[in-house]
Amino acid sequence: MLLPLLLALQGPVTRPVDILDYDLTVTLPDAGKTIDGTAVITLHRLAHGGAADTLRLDLLDLTVSRVEVAGREAAFSHRDGVLRVPIVGAADTVRVTVTYSGAPRDGLIIATDSAGRWTAFGDNWPNRARHWFPSVDHPSDKATVTWTVVAPANRKVIANGTLVAEETVAQPDDPDGHAGAPIALRRTRWREARPIPTYLIVIAAAPRVETPLGNTACGFADGGGCVPQAVFTMPERAGIARVGFSEADSIVAFFARRFGPFPYEKLWHVQSASRFGGMENASAIFYADQVFRSGGASYALVAHETAHQWFGDAVTERGWPHLWLSEGFATYLGALYTEHSRGPAAFRAEMDSVRRIVLGAPVVASRPVIDTIETTLMNLLNRNSYEKGGFVLHMLREEIGDEAFFRGARIYQDRHRHGTALTDDLRAAMELAAGRDLKPFFTQWLTRPGFPEVEATWRFDAAKGTLALTVAQAAAFGLFSFPLTVEFTDAGGRPHRSRLVIPAQRESTFTLNTGLKAAPRGFRIDPDAALLARITAR
Repeated sequence: MLLPLLLALQGPVTRPVDILDYDLTVTLPDAGKTIDGTAVITLHRLAHGGAADTLRLDLLDLTVSRVEVAGREAAFSHRDGVLRVPIVGAADTVRVTVTYSGAPRDGLIIATDSAGRWTAFGDNWPNRARHWFPSVDHPSDKATVTWTVVAPANRKVIANGTLVAEETVAQPDDPDGHAGAPIALRRTRWREARPIPTYLIVIAAAPRVETPLGNTACGFADGGGCVPQAVFTMPERAGIARVGFSEADSIVAFFARRFGPFPYEKLWHVQSASRFGGMENASAIFYADQVFRSGGASYALVAHETAHQWFGDAVTERGWPHLWLSEGFATYLGALYTEHSRGPAAFRAEMDSVRRIVLGAPVVASRPVIDTIETTLMNLLNRNSYEKGGFVLHMLREEIGDEAFFRGARIYQDRHRHGTALTDDLRAAMELAAGRDLKPFFTQWLTRPGFPEVEATWRFDAAKGTLALTVAQAAAFGLFSFPLTVEFTDAGGRPHRSRLVIPAQRESTFTLNTGLKAAPRGFRIDPDAALLARITAR
């Protein structure tokens, strides 16, 4: 089993089928963990013969009772977490129906909240959807989804997309699935018309109260409308529902101006049982219970998760080694919102903090950002994917300038919106915007571990008014080529800057004509925290 896993981790998976749509029905109990489900999966065959004649679906924990292909009962096998369904002779586009039941061990987190109330929350990242519904559980295969959820009427049901129907249903006598006397049930139906990966396909069913934020970011939704936003909390936490979300409107509007219209029908913020501080499920962000219990979400967390609606959700990494396209962007976009809302000084302080984190992270020293070796997906949630990936984007912006950077990011979004992408796709978009080859930049910063270790020494020649600068690189991570800004101040305290291009060699010497009669009052290397390097100057 190890070889297939390694191959899956190394990049996008070539599949004989493309899942087009999931129509998922799940019936939830009011006690216990047993669910009943039906998955109607519409797929397109990309080839015929061989592997294309057998549909392979990921499914753990649950028992399959019936499978139909094109409306007719079909044979199947279910072992080792894979449901195999023969589809030989089927049309190019075929519908497969899977009926199943059981108690998920993961993916759908069924538990009681701090007040002892039964709750259920989808929590699929990275590949845990397979624990509670059959799917091609990989980010390379995105699909539209319809949810039909039958749950006790006293639970608020939330899902991706738009609520299209809601009705009360008769409650059968079901002693195995319900506690005590029959209770009222409600059926809700949701439709997400944009294709999303399985790790973003979720529902929630829990006692939650809604605090509407109103129609926000008007003019920045698809079609030019508004983005409805709301916060859903435990009843006893409703008083702090708006804490941290006062900037939800401006966050969405800021990102939409830069990267294109908000990609989904709504944006809800939900207190949940997610194991993550925030999980960027398409149109319905789930926040950890503790976020609200500790006083509310920070603007930085809201900005990070909202940024994912574009980077990660609308444009999804096609293979796990390219996770930085999601987490690196969300990290940097969060900092960009800080720059927008709190000014350049706050932005520089945030990026300086990010740099310190990267320089001190063991994984950065041992693995590249694009990591094709790691076999434990959870381990990819590390300083490479987040902070180093974010800082690489910061350096790219410095490298090609604001205009080209934001134009390139918009090209990337427009080309791959509601699809998938690899790092080379981002590079191609940035090259188009910048009008030059960026492969050396991407190769150096994303496919190698580590960072430059730089020692700069300077000497002033009063007779000539020149400053001799020597830049030496340690060889711990190899040699790098990079732009370097140096700043000196004159006797009046006025700063003067020069931008140098440091070649990939052990030592480089530069002579700067300062026009000064006396030695500079001060000298700084990389004053804007724009270079990912460990720097000493003397």
